[in-house]
This record gives sequence, structure tokens and C-alpha cells, in this order.
Amino acid sequence: MEQPSDVYKTVSKASEEIIYKDRKSKFYGYVFPLQDESRVKSLIEALRKQHPSANHVCYAWQLGTSVPKYRTNDDGEPNNSAGIPIYGQIKAYEVTDVLLAVVRVFGGTKLGVGGLIQAYRTAAQMALENACVETRTIKTEFNLIFPYAELNKVMRIIKKKQLKILSQQMELECSIQLSVRQKDADTIENIFSALHKISVSRSG
Repeated sequence: MEQPSDVYKTVSKASEEIIYKDRKSKFYGYVFPLQDESRVKSLIEALRKQHPSANHVCYAWQLGTSVPKYRTNDDGEPNNSAGIPIYGQIKAYEVTDVLLAVVRVFGGTKLGVGGLIQAYRTAAQMALENACVETRTIKTEFNLIFPYAELNKVMRIIKKKQLKILSQQMELECSIQLSVRQKDADTIENIFSALHKISVSRSG
């Protein structure tokens, strides 16, 4: 069954370190939740400090849902032998808003491009298997402004449609902030807009 368009998967917290070994090279895998591209640099630098003997800290990240933005970085490994295989696991696990990093400590034996691709892919997969992946729903927020006399009418709709109230202010002029599933947003907006004394606007 196809997943609703307003549902996505991400990680709830940074994962525990995993290690994958291949011909004495060690590959340490990590997954981090990511809200902002600007966080990438500090997270990667922290991994370099954690592994001072590391030869490469390769990674991929993705942000967003409808039109995701992503980057990959081979950090000195042969082109597309590290960042792309790591990003392939982000796509395979269908997660977003994540940074997936693999730290390599060279063991003295060259693995070749094919071996590198396999090692980085495996370490990235193990890291995601070890992560706390959760499903989230994209929400739309609405602000309702209306006379107090309309309160019962508004609350009946909120109860019937099981909408979440984020904040409310009940005076002569009332205001309520609601959280609605993205896929239901247009329907809910139309219901309230049909009530002429109620002003409806989307937040953000």
C-alpha cells in the first residue's frame, strides 16, 4: 500500500556507533538527526576529533520531504566510492532529515573501488539498522479568529474532525491555533472558510 504523501521517516536521536571491518580497515558508522545543513560541518568535525587516526570521514545527508535536498562527500576516497553508496542507504531506508557518516581507519590493505563501495554501503546499512527510525506526519497549522458567539460552532467542528488545538484565547474575539495533517489541510480550511464570520489563515 502506498504511503500517504504527508508521512515520512527520520531518526529520533543520534545512533550508537557501529563498526564494520574489512581486511584490517575499520569503518565506523553513525546516523544523526538533521534539521539544518549548517549542522553538518560541526558533526563531521566532531567525528574527526573522535577518530584522530581516521583517514577519511565520508558522509551523505538529506533534508526535506516533497523535494528533498541532499549532498554526498567522498572525503578523498575515489570518486563515488563512499558518499554515493552511503546516500544509497538513505534512499533504501526512505529516511530524510538525517546525516549518515562513515569513518574509515585504514588497515594497510587497499580494498579497490569495488571493495570500498561494498564496505561503505555495509557500514551505512548497519548504522541505519541500529538507529531509532520513526514515522512522522507533516502538519499544517491554522489560525482561526471569530466572535465569541461562534465558539460552539467552531468547537463542534474541532471535536468532530478530531483536530489538535495548539493554543486558544477566549474573549469577545476568540482565536484558536490548530494543527492539521497536511493531507487534510485543504478540506479543513474549506470547512471553516464556509462559515462567514470566521477568519482562517495558515501559519508559517
